[in-house]
Amino acid sequence: MQEELNQSRWNNSRRLYEEAVSLMPGGVSSPVRAIKPFPFYTSHARGSKIVDVDGNEYIDYCMAYGPLILGHGNDAVKKAIEGSIEKGWIYGTPIELEIEFARLITSIFSSINMVRFANTGSEATMTALRLARGFTGRDKIVKVEGSFHGAHDAVLVKAGSGATTHGIPNSAGIPADFVKNTLQVPYNDIEALSEVLEKNREEVATLILEPVMGNSSLILPEEGYLKEVRKITEENDVVLIFDEVITGFRLSLGGAQEYYGVEADLTTLGKIAGGGLPIGIVGGKREIMENLAPAGSVYHAGTFSGNPLSLSAGYATVKFLKENNVYPALASLTEAIGRGLADQIADSNIKADVEWIASMFCLYLGDKPSNYSEALKLDKDAFIKLFWKLLERGVFFPPSQYETCFVSTAHTQEDAEKTIEAVGECLKGL
Repeated sequence: MQEELNQSRWNNSRRLYEEAVSLMPGGVSSPVRAIKPFPFYTSHARGSKIVDVDGNEYIDYCMAYGPLILGHGNDAVKKAIEGSIEKGWIYGTPIELEIEFARLITSIFSSINMVRFANTGSEATMTALRLARGFTGRDKIVKVEGSFHGAHDAVLVKAGSGATTHGIPNSAGIPADFVKNTLQVPYNDIEALSEVLEKNREEVATLILEPVMGNSSLILPEEGYLKEVRKITEENDVVLIFDEVITGFRLSLGGAQEYYGVEADLTTLGKIAGGGLPIGIVGGKREIMENLAPAGSVYHAGTFSGNPLSLSAGYATVKFLKENNVYPALASLTEAIGRGLADQIADSNIKADVEWIASMFCLYLGDKPSNYSEALKLDKDAFIKLFWKLLERGVFFPPSQYETCFVSTAHTQEDAEKTIEAVGECLKGL
């Protein structure tokens, strides 16, 4: 790959990366950014475009991995941040905007009566799991194979070999005992979920899942799957956590729960909910949420929780989404991209597929998967070649076959047409 690239296009990025690897592990602050042979470094971004330090401009479908549903540098969000920063940026005291944002969220999600603000999606899922365990008095949790719920010990677990297999750590530094209570089931497999709950009756506190999987490529729930998940967890008195860090305010204003008509007991939010600034939110039923300290005995705390800047950006974003009917246009543009990519695939000799939902889409180099084990069969190496070929044509897809593309209100029909044409050219060149 390194020999195939016209590296002169990215001289400044390459130089910066060579310096970064001596100062930061792998040269990056998050592993997915460590693109081989080097990542491009961003100079600035606006709307649907992102520009690197070498002056190359790209149509951006990474969108910071999901938060920027209104595009880069949205004026309403920018104005909210500027207004907040004029007053100060951290106090260590409650602020009125916490109440206003909590009221806005609870008005949108019928399953959420109370919220707790945190700093990241990882912190939100970690807190939700602790809360479910504290509420039920049970130790075991169930997660779906291939779902990513943040970089904390209980959920950094490899895909198991079966529904009743205990997980093993997916990271060095995690003792096996830390994940001995983490069970796994395949996505879209109701029988496996029923079996694992039956075999661990009275021991499982919660099931956590992404209602739409977005970290093993884009994988959609089969018809009726989420409703059956809700039914089975209720029958077994298991707290159902929907990790809507990606899907919250993305599939619809009320996330996957509104889109599919299924309500969770606890919900985790992030990404869009912070308007591009760091945030995590746990929300849910009052009887569960009131177990959080200081109201209850399940501890959670954070110096930066309820940060004024994050609340301002998030509140402005969600308020904008509520007041403006952006979702039909987003879905229409995403569908146009998806159908255009499908046509390009049909005209190529490449084994590939495409899927889309709301403002998310994914190009698969292989068969469209329905679970994690099928996703692992996709050609991730060929996808990286495609990634670089697209960059050369001014299109930025996330640099992994296991990520998802995002469309924002800033993307245009012209962006879509250029993207479809670029993908077609690149597929023929693979």
